[in-house]
Amino acid sequence: MRKPSRDDIVKITLEESEIPRQWYNIVADMPNKPEPYRNPATGELLEPEDMKAIFPDALIAQEVSTERFIEIPDEVREIYKQWRPSPLYRARNLEKLLGTPARIYYKYEGNNATGSHKLNSALAQAYYNKKAGIKRLSTETGAGQWGSALSMACNHFGLECTVYMVKVSYQQKPYRRSFMETFGAKVHASPTNLTQSGRRILEEDPGSTGSLGIAISEAVEDAATHDDTNYSLGSVLNHVCLHQTVIGQEAKAQLEKVDEYPDVVIACCGGGSNFAGIAFPFLHDKLTKGTKVRAVAVEPAACPTLTKGVFAYDFGDTAKMAPIVKMYTLGHDFVPEGIHAGGLRYHGASAIVSQLYDDGIIEAVAYGQKSVFDAAVMFARAEGIIPAPESSHAIRAAIDEAVRAKEAGEEKVILFNLSGHGYFDMAAYDYYFSGNMKDIEYSAEEVEKSMARLPKVK
Repeated sequence: MRKPSRDDIVKITLEESEIPRQWYNIVADMPNKPEPYRNPATGELLEPEDMKAIFPDALIAQEVSTERFIEIPDEVREIYKQWRPSPLYRARNLEKLLGTPARIYYKYEGNNATGSHKLNSALAQAYYNKKAGIKRLSTETGAGQWGSALSMACNHFGLECTVYMVKVSYQQKPYRRSFMETFGAKVHASPTNLTQSGRRILEEDPGSTGSLGIAISEAVEDAATHDDTNYSLGSVLNHVCLHQTVIGQEAKAQLEKVDEYPDVVIACCGGGSNFAGIAFPFLHDKLTKGTKVRAVAVEPAACPTLTKGVFAYDFGDTAKMAPIVKMYTLGHDFVPEGIHAGGLRYHGASAIVSQLYDDGIIEAVAYGQKSVFDAAVMFARAEGIIPAPESSHAIRAAIDEAVRAKEAGEEKVILFNLSGHGYFDMAAYDYYFSGNMKDIEYSAEEVEKSMARLPKVK
């Protein structure tokens, strides 16, 4: 049988047997490891024991691991088979529309019930917590993709699920809330009056639209004050980035089938998990073999953590309950504007992603939401998939790369992660089509105020 050619394929698939059997831990290959976490109460080094109040031992071990590969449990891999391997598409129609010599590929993670990549980690986290005897998980969610994924994972393993959803997204995306409730989750608009941290925020600002930092505070407090409950995070932490690397490993195998390798790998970046998922397996080649591949993290201009933030120790949440992390940050109490890419409204970035960016191993760019939706509509009309607002940031960057290739007359292989579909986000598209959507820049004044309140760590 003739090997498929890149010139005659649109979709590249893998067999179930080709689903990765291990997660890839980039920490093993980093020239500079992320700085250790600090205890939010004392500022001293955070010991693994300190995390036991909210995480099971298995995830704590993954969080601090320097092993290059970690086995995926058979039970988790079997569930992955319901939607993995996910397809890799060549965006032929988009290439034609742009008139570019670049070849554009996208890995599509919206082909599961939740519509996003988040399920890759949600199932793993629910599995390890079930094994540890936990009865309930609490979590935050921005746009709702993570809450949807964890609600589904908890339902599968017989766990209760409580979700603190950023209020502006709770109001903008009611059907995400309905999805979570369908799978048995209890969903609250954050900030709430159910936690001390939520009540304090509401006392200071009764009209608060919320933020991921606030929602994290509420979820962590919930877990820390209930013995049968653990906390589950959808991005940022090392073990979450680890679980997502099934994406990039599959993409490498798929591209190998048509003798391709990317010149640039692109993904949107809020906390960093989906960027990590697609980019880290390719960065393994860069770090260990010297492969010339660029990795570009794409942020919203309203919350430009990498491109406008500072590399410093900061709290992972607004109420100062989560670990203090060395990361690019806009300040733990910075509240971004209520842009429609709710999943990217986090004040900080993964410690791993931050260290890679500070070392110049990866790049970052930021876009306003109007230009992002311009790209989303162009992509939808060319490729037939309506992308999530978050994923559309990667599309914007991929289009710009392709246009630059056209202007330079260069062939280039572009790979981006289409980390989720936008079928729960049509209200955002309605707003775009109304002509009222505007690009929102971050508030430098608010960031400056927030920076003044960074923790003092030696």
